[in-house]
Amino acid sequence: MEPNDYTVIDLEMTGLSAKSDKVIEIGAARFRNGVRAETYATLVNPHTPIPQKVTELTGITDNMVQKSGIREDDALAELIDFIGDDVLAGHNVVFDYSFLKQWAVNKKRPLQMMACDTLKIARQVLPGTESKTLENLCTYYQIKREHAHRALDDSIETGILFEKLKEEIEKKIADGTMTEDTARSILAPKALQYKAKRQTPATQHQIKQLMEFRQKHQITEPVAWEVLTRNEASRIMDRYYAQFGRS
Repeated sequence: MEPNDYTVIDLEMTGLSAKSDKVIEIGAARFRNGVRAETYATLVNPHTPIPQKVTELTGITDNMVQKSGIREDDALAELIDFIGDDVLAGHNVVFDYSFLKQWAVNKKRPLQMMACDTLKIARQVLPGTESKTLENLCTYYQIKREHAHRALDDSIETGILFEKLKEEIEKKIADGTMTEDTARSILAPKALQYKAKRQTPATQHQIKQLMEFRQKHQITEPVAWEVLTRNEASRIMDRYYAQFGRS
């Protein structure tokens, strides 16, 4: 059952917003004829502290990304090059894609991809009230989970899940509970849609203003200066004003 050639992606981030959060790990697994062929994986230095709840979920620490993480620009460019012209696959793949798209828009790099979403496919193929999280679906299909919420492991396991779902569809076609037309519609790659507005780097005036205000009020919280955008700088300044006043 098509598609047999695709690349599965999974990203770990500091939070849920492509506009304000940062990627901390990337995993991708290329499948050919339904079998894993090549992989790409890297830690990414977000130049901002990783929230404790993210570290608890993923096991990824500030020390890990500072020691072994590469620049976000390098990591996302390498990932896009690795994907090439492949169809994407992923579990709620538009979420991961939103971070790719936001980066591409910021860099004025055209990006439009087709994808198969194992979450949407599972909801159509396995109706019911049970949760369709990657964790639950892996349990359902007895797919071994090595390191949950680590990007490469999740991408590989999502690829295995995709193959299991295709087998499920084949069974439904064989027993007459699903037509081939319906199966093709479910499995057909769909264009990913995410609207992103370009974010520009913080101005020198904003950076100077922030630095002087921080020094005056002895503010020591870390700021990701290297990747700070104009909008982020404005939000930080507004927060400082609310806390310390404008003096």
